[in-house]
Amino acid sequence: MAFITVNYVSNALFRTVPVNVILPADKYSADTREYVNNQPYKTLYLLHGLLGNYTDWVNGTRIQRYAEERNLAVVMPSGDNSFYVNGVTHNNDYGTFIGEELVEMTRRMFPLSDKREDTYIAGLSMGGFGALRNGLKYADTFGCIAALSGALHILDEDAVEIAGESAIFGNLEEARRSDKNPRVLLEDLAREGKQIPRIYMACGLQDSLLHASRRYRDIILAAGADLTYVEEDGAHEWDFWDRHIKKVIEWLPLDQP
Repeated sequence: MAFITVNYVSNALFRTVPVNVILPADKYSADTREYVNNQPYKTLYLLHGLLGNYTDWVNGTRIQRYAEERNLAVVMPSGDNSFYVNGVTHNNDYGTFIGEELVEMTRRMFPLSDKREDTYIAGLSMGGFGALRNGLKYADTFGCIAALSGALHILDEDAVEIAGESAIFGNLEEARRSDKNPRVLLEDLAREGKQIPRIYMACGLQDSLLHASRRYRDIILAAGADLTYVEEDGAHEWDFWDRHIKKVIEWLPLDQP
């Protein structure tokens, strides 16, 4: 297993961006004394939460071990506090960065599969919102989505701003009706009869975002999506996310050819 930090100039963000990549490139067979070539690799794009960065998942969980056990490539970018949507100011197109540019760039850099059924997106809290929004926005790219303790309330009419959301989304009422809202994307995909990615959601029973997760559970089911939904003891904390990112990896269709 290789652990690589990449820095490249992003066109969507107009700056140099850091990305951590877990790559099962050095999987070794003791029997043949050769490196096993299992290319191209199935890939999980993994998003951090508010106040975090591209190092969070490696520092907070055992994602490297879990990925190695399943021969899975994992790409972990920095999304700042953007909620992973295109901002209202120039050079802050985080939705385009995640859903288009990052996928294209990492596929050019590494031997990653370009198949939808081999490409997944997940995240926690703010990253859970970003995973659901971009997984649905780019449903032709991502076959599976996982949102852990997702901040899915952020565009609710009664939501209280905690990170200057209006500076990110612009007019919040307009954003609620736009494709920045996962609910709008779900309804559009269902109405148009397009394939909705498989979805995994989990939230702790002691998490303040539990109500938002339950509400989105009902919205997703109403859209006819394939949803795995889990509630269990846990708060908004790394112990819960470590436990569930392992479950997400077990849930992904990694054994299918």
